Amino acid sequence: MIVKSVELSNYRNYESLHIQFDSGINILYGDNAQGKTNVLESIYMSGTTKSHKGNKDKEVIRFGEEEAHIRTLVDKKGKEYKIDMHIKKHKTKGIAINQVPIKKAADLFGVLNLIFFSPEDLNIIKDGPSERRRFLDLELCQLDKIYLHNLTKYNKVLNQRNKLLKDMYDNPELKSTLDIWDQQLIIYGEKIIKRRREFIEDLNSIIFTIHKNLSANREELTLNYEPDCSDKYYAQKLCEAREKDERFGSTSVGPHRDDISFLIGKIDIRKFGSQGQQRTAALSLKLAEIELVKRLINDEPVLLLDDVLSELDSNRQNQLLNSLSTTQTIITCTGLDEFIKNRLQINKVFHVVNGIITESNQLN
Repeated sequence: MIVKSVELSNYRNYESLHIQFDSGINILYGDNAQGKTNVLESIYMSGTTKSHKGNKDKEVIRFGEEEAHIRTLVDKKGKEYKIDMHIKKHKTKGIAINQVPIKKAADLFGVLNLIFFSPEDLNIIKDGPSERRRFLDLELCQLDKIYLHNLTKYNKVLNQRNKLLKDMYDNPELKSTLDIWDQQLIIYGEKIIKRRREFIEDLNSIIFTIHKNLSANREELTLNYEPDCSDKYYAQKLCEAREKDERFGSTSVGPHRDDISFLIGKIDIRKFGSQGQQRTAALSLKLAEIELVKRLINDEPVLLLDDVLSELDSNRQNQLLNSLSTTQTIITCTGLDEFIKNRLQINKVFHVVNGIITESNQLN
């Protein structure tokens, strides 16, 4: 799977851009705030409908304009897919695949499998549970349309239930409708918990060896899924928490409160690990994610690296770079020294200056 080209119109700081990528390693280099990450963001949106930053759609539209376009050409096992995304300031965005409009995001997921790696991801272990849930959801939604459906439904029902709990304060008679929302929440919640547990089990089968290599055989890393409650007892726990939920006006039990722990031996490195241990574990997680996606889709995902190498020491850089041999990779950086030093095989280099991208031959 490769991204052959991206065409942007009025996207972020790009009035107009057409860039063609190689199937190997592509470097976008330049000073900060020139537009390098914006290119990666547009590719990510083409595969997931959303910015990796979690921004609102209208924020990607160039200042002073009413709409933006992203046109991404993808080659997937010899078949071309043209993804057109039309982002409007005051309307829902429109998406078409090979000129056929799609009605829901689920129809786009899986056309282009992406793994985005930024310096912020190195903090996933020391950050709060919401970031770790976001990691689970972003990857599973790309890989599993049933999970995407269940998560979308769960979040809608959760919002409705929370609204009802607040409205009940002034209208106690609404309590009779709470059972309806609870039943739906249980149906979707149980499926989410089960699928997340399976995903962590799959990651564990890969990450153990990766982390051992990264730590020079000094550490053994295990991921531990920490559901707020198990799928088996979710209905019971939700029922037991009803009085509390009514009192506080929000749902206190469910997969929206899940977490993942990272254990080296029996030590939870979220709380007791050094920064070096946390970063190594985060890199292990990303490398395991790449390998797992390869297995599940029987293809290579596209890897987007946003200025990550400058955050890693030489050993971790080498481990990451060595994993790129068969994966199309688009990398942003401020300089080319680390690539020259590592003698990495670069296929295309682009220089980015204030929203203008030119192909460079600096590594030739």
